[in-house]
Amino acid sequence: MAHDQIETMRKQIDEINLQILELINQRATLVQELGKEKEKLGSNRFDPERERQMLNLLVENNKGPFNDSTVRHLFKQIFQVSLDLQNEDKKKVLLVSRKKKAEDTVITVKGVEFGGKSPILIAGPCSVESYEQVRAVAENHAKRGLRTIRGGAYKPRTSPYDFQGLGEEGLQILKRIGDEFNLVTISEIVTPADLEMATKYIDVIQIGARNMQNFELLKAAGRVNKPILLKRGLSATIEEFIYAAEYIVSEGNTQVMLCERGIRTYEKATRNTLDISAVPLLKQETHLPVFVDVTHSTGRRDLLLPCAKAGFAIGSDGVMVEVHPDPDVALSDAKQQLNIPQFNEFVDELLASGLYKGEVVATRG
Repeated sequence: MAHDQIETMRKQIDEINLQILELINQRATLVQELGKEKEKLGSNRFDPERERQMLNLLVENNKGPFNDSTVRHLFKQIFQVSLDLQNEDKKKVLLVSRKKKAEDTVITVKGVEFGGKSPILIAGPCSVESYEQVRAVAENHAKRGLRTIRGGAYKPRTSPYDFQGLGEEGLQILKRIGDEFNLVTISEIVTPADLEMATKYIDVIQIGARNMQNFELLKAAGRVNKPILLKRGLSATIEEFIYAAEYIVSEGNTQVMLCERGIRTYEKATRNTLDISAVPLLKQETHLPVFVDVTHSTGRRDLLLPCAKAGFAIGSDGVMVEVHPDPDVALSDAKQQLNIPQFNEFVDELLASGLYKGEVVATRG
């Protein structure tokens, strides 16, 4: 008889469990709808005062056997997972999200695949200073089979008295070099007004760390038909970085690449702190190509090679590094750029590691 009673009570518990499950899911569905309405009104999804009211109502009506603190704890957990569900729903609608597009985005420029099967090396001077300077780097690129060159024509600098770049003249030099050596050219643009002009000269537009949350620039970049290389802001979270990319894609430009370039922390041994874990996180959360800038993240020549190896090993789609014919006389970031012999040694070490396989020179045109 006792055994029958136990079985009966167990069945009752199972039924109640199912009822609770149904009610929790009904509640979650209602909370999702409420969240959408609040978003339309521009209200915050989380309202601490409303949560307090709900908990007080539950405690007032609690007749045991759970004590009031247990009731508060149980329902706070329900409230939290409901809020998490709302945030998860919001992530699902992001155009850059892996949930929106499962397959990797691959961007092809002049035969070079950004985000393809083989990671690439992006290298060039910090600033475009002259045709001869950039040509020396490009000529070495051609010998080494490299296809992508970077160089700054507009340089947002901490001090207004530092070299600010050659502007349009610098872009014209990159155009000439790109055509002469069949290289993909990358350069930063800092204002929306210059975007259309820049599309005439360069193949990939970079938006730098200081402009990652320049929302008008992001939106304008979303309206041009050029690939965008977006760098992570100095103190930006992963979420903020992803939303910055979403600004561009939401305007129609789906050719977006991400670049981890180090974030500002309390550490002074390096220029910035390379957040290497950002690479797999961004690869999991988004379908966009992800690169690592080892020059700006470390600011130290002696750390470029091990950090580049780490970038390739952890699954980045490529590494960015700065190289200058004569870094000692460079007009910007002199201490962190490699000279050409050092750069060649850097490439040789990467090839020897097996983490980087090198690049095939595509047929011109």
